[in-house]
Amino acid sequence: MAMILIDTSAIIAILCREDRFHDQAKQTWFDLIEKNETIQCNNYILLEAISLIQRRHGMNILRTFQMDMMPLLTVEWLGKTEHNEAMNTLLLANRRRLSLVDFTSFETMLRQGIQKAFTFDSHFAEQGFEVIP
Repeated sequence: MAMILIDTSAIIAILCREDRFHDQAKQTWFDLIEKNETIQCNNYILLEAISLIQRRHGMNILRTFQMDMMPLLTVEWLGKTEHNEAMNTLLLANRRRLSLVDFTSFETMLRQGIQKAFTFDSHFAEQGFEVIP
């Protein structure tokens, strides 16, 4: 069974009804859970998602994320080495529209041998990863 990386864009879309990808994201989430897929993220994705949920959507949705989604995620906890690798790659890429979180995601996928990303961010496909939905 292959692992799938979940990106912040998918997390937000699953939780927030007003997101334009909500229905598609929610269905994909339930399909992955039903298939017992391993859904991976890293602590940078978590930090970004938590910050955005809290600021844009409030504490009730943040509570739902923590209580209902978090227990179903496998988290890779990045340290200094992984941070430095992603930061160096970011600086080498020299692109304003790609964030440090994006690069930590790409590095996590490469390290873990993950081919698929559950995301609505086109940068993953641009980097050669398969994107779902």
